[in-house]
Amino acid sequence: MISEKEIKDRLYSEFIRPTHKEKNYIGVEIEIPIINLDKKAVDFNVVHEVTDKIQKEFRDFKEDGIDYDGNVYSLKNDKNDDIVCYDCSYNNIEFAMGREKDLFTINDRFTEYYKFTKECFEEYNHTLTGMGINPYRKYNRHIPIPSERYLMLYHHLQSTGDYDNIQFHDYPEYGMFSSASQVQLDVSKEKLVQTINVFSKIEPVKALLFSNSVLIDDNNKFFCFRDVLWEHSTHGVNPHNIGMYDVELNDINDLQAYLESLNMYCVVRNGSYINFPSINLLEYFQQETITGEKYCNGKYKKVTITPEIDDINYLRPFKFINLTFRGTVEFRSVCTQPISESMSVAAFHLGLKDKLDALDEIISEDDSLYHKGYTAGELRKLLIQSKIPPFIDKNEVCKLSKSIVDLASEGLKERGLGEETFLNPLYGRIKKQTNPAREMINLFNNENDIEKIIKSYGDI
Repeated sequence: MISEKEIKDRLYSEFIRPTHKEKNYIGVEIEIPIINLDKKAVDFNVVHEVTDKIQKEFRDFKEDGIDYDGNVYSLKNDKNDDIVCYDCSYNNIEFAMGREKDLFTINDRFTEYYKFTKECFEEYNHTLTGMGINPYRKYNRHIPIPSERYLMLYHHLQSTGDYDNIQFHDYPEYGMFSSASQVQLDVSKEKLVQTINVFSKIEPVKALLFSNSVLIDDNNKFFCFRDVLWEHSTHGVNPHNIGMYDVELNDINDLQAYLESLNMYCVVRNGSYINFPSINLLEYFQQETITGEKYCNGKYKKVTITPEIDDINYLRPFKFINLTFRGTVEFRSVCTQPISESMSVAAFHLGLKDKLDALDEIISEDDSLYHKGYTAGELRKLLIQSKIPPFIDKNEVCKLSKSIVDLASEGLKERGLGEETFLNPLYGRIKKQTNPAREMINLFNNENDIEKIIKSYGDI
């Protein structure tokens, strides 16, 4: 049996020690829905044709992932670490940009890849758009990429019957129609706890600024339905694995304890993923054996494994703010944005990264949103909805949002690269008291022309 000290030491080694060296790089990942404009399921043959064209156009991209049917689902450029891949299914494409020191370099490469890829899809009357939920999801086949990881992931999300007295939603396939815009920043160990604490407090404001995932026709009540999808899935069996931190961390020891409170649900043995009911990390390592399932020749079979300390490599929390094995902090609560405004997400977080004291002061002095008897987590749940609660003065909250975006702009100006220009879309939203989801619903209600919105949100 593995000792608790071994587990603690390994968690520290994997998640906290890599932050000792501050490198100050930026990483950006943008997931984007693929849409068949014929209002039919995305044609996976078209997807594979486009993948082949991408590889031929950008010669430095090499095959990085091949599914069980022999189709490429991931391409990687080893010179700059850019990855073009499909996320969960062939209904979502992802552009994961290799780390850089500035946003303009990232944006230039992303724009080049995106324009070419979109033009390729449009040859087949398919397209790409900047929405957090695929507006044509009802036409699609929600089939996972036939690979070890994605088959396991879908199997895990479908395994709701393994848990008693938990209310799940009816969309276990949500990974195949929801898309996010994620940012990774280097944060030093000294600033790690403060970064998590302060950025957690502004999640309600981010909901107001960035919400862009509406379940059109099924649920227009939520402007950021992605939160609901994660929380009420098997990823949320342990609430610590998803969403916000419910506690304010005092120091690294508190952060370490939080890591120990997380659940595991998969490991790898002999190249195969083993999935088992979600279980607390420490409890997992107390077991002599664990019984799970692995995919084999089209079906799942029971297997029994013995926990090993290296299994910590497969700890997969999906919090709004995640620590990664690379020593970065990943911000993952933002929906995919209209494509022309994609870099606003990275600019917002990058600009605030070194303004934590000033940001915390803004929050502590605000009474338009905070200090009204609600936690930041409760406010986030309220503000992802289409109807703003009556105790909130919209004009005052817009002033708060502007003060935070102004602070981000100040942080970017101090970098001296002109990156503050990427924040301009946020100022437009604040001025109009809107966000991409609210704008989309207003356009849809007025014109009832979803294709026009798809085009607008997909333009760059």
